[in-house]
Amino acid sequence: MICHLRSMKLNIFSSTLKGTLTVPPSKSHTLRAILFACMAKGTSHIKHYLKSPDTYRMIDAVRELGALVNVQENSLIIEGVKGSIAPKKRTIDAGNSGQVLRFIGALSALSPSETTLTGDHSICHQRPVKALADALKEQGAVVSYLNEVNHPPLQITGTISPGSFSLSGEDSQPVSALLMATAFLKGPSHIYVTSPGEKPWIELTLSWMKKFGLKVKNNDFMHYEVEGNAEYEGFNTKIPGDFSSAAYPIGAALITGSCLTLYNLDMQDAQGDKKLIDTLILMGAHIEIEKDAIHIKNTGKLEGIKIDVNDFIDAITILAVIGCFASSKMEIVNASIARNKESDRIYAIATELRKMGATIVEKEDGLIIYPSILKGTTLYSHKDHRVAMALSVAALKAEGETIIEDVECIKKSYPSFIEDFQSLGANIYIVA
Repeated sequence: MICHLRSMKLNIFSSTLKGTLTVPPSKSHTLRAILFACMAKGTSHIKHYLKSPDTYRMIDAVRELGALVNVQENSLIIEGVKGSIAPKKRTIDAGNSGQVLRFIGALSALSPSETTLTGDHSICHQRPVKALADALKEQGAVVSYLNEVNHPPLQITGTISPGSFSLSGEDSQPVSALLMATAFLKGPSHIYVTSPGEKPWIELTLSWMKKFGLKVKNNDFMHYEVEGNAEYEGFNTKIPGDFSSAAYPIGAALITGSCLTLYNLDMQDAQGDKKLIDTLILMGAHIEIEKDAIHIKNTGKLEGIKIDVNDFIDAITILAVIGCFASSKMEIVNASIARNKESDRIYAIATELRKMGATIVEKEDGLIIYPSILKGTTLYSHKDHRVAMALSVAALKAEGETIIEDVECIKKSYPSFIEDFQSLGANIYIVA
């Protein structure tokens, strides 16, 4: 098997994986750390941050809000705005980051000035913003769509007042955005959420708020009481490893019958995607968990099961790949929000795996995957990092040559993906 990942250059010649790997820093933690450092009093130091395009978009965004950011090789030094955003007209390009779009969109409503939010094609066509925009309008923000309703580019002019906000919560990012923004209002607020989903990512946001003593009462993810008047000093933090990124070497080890050890993963961390490990163990994976390491042992066929993936939605693409090599049918449910990520991930992964010979049924809210023999062919990433990485893993077990086109997107969450897989002996090489 040979796997090409186009637009980059690299040659690797083995599909058997072996060795150890230090998992890269968490993107979600990195972006939240930058945002909270922006709003702090004094100087914050963020160590071991993820060097990705989304990180640099967030850095540019908080600079527009008034923060001073010194980017160093292994740390970010940020002088915060003391909870008071600079009053100026600004344009913020979120690039490909839904978190920058939603989080900065909510914070911009703390200032009376006009903020224009835009992004790449995926942000402007694939990532809805109406839930957040309507909630902000409830308490005084003026929101204008510059092209299509529910999608960027849009303009937000504050300021919002403390009070009652309501929004749909299928996507966790607007809820997290509103939680963080209302914490800095001069008085208490209530946030009412219908259809709450992706709850572990809300818990991640709440864990950051708790870290700084911000008072929030969570009533079953459907009603939040936010005290407001947030004020805290600058801080020092080290970004933990990313369970979402760890999913790909874990999946690769399992389908190729390899043994790997992964470092820099903390099972006590709030990241939702750690639930993938429990799910794989339930399917029969031989995974041993230690305080500072996770060991993936040589495992036979996994058992296909029914998986509610909403709590770890980013894992849907790699689970679809793993399902092709299970001993029985796998069903993935409660995944409709995956259609509104960087791509329509349900459609994208089903389409590409079918090209490889997979028997896979696309449902409105998930997938049914049957045991299949995959064959190498030409595939497309849909410009989605998680689709590209999942297909790369599938290619490691496919018969023959696989070509995956348009993979620059991998840098979004796992910049060292190719190098890391190379270090494990993966049979991948890049052609321009």
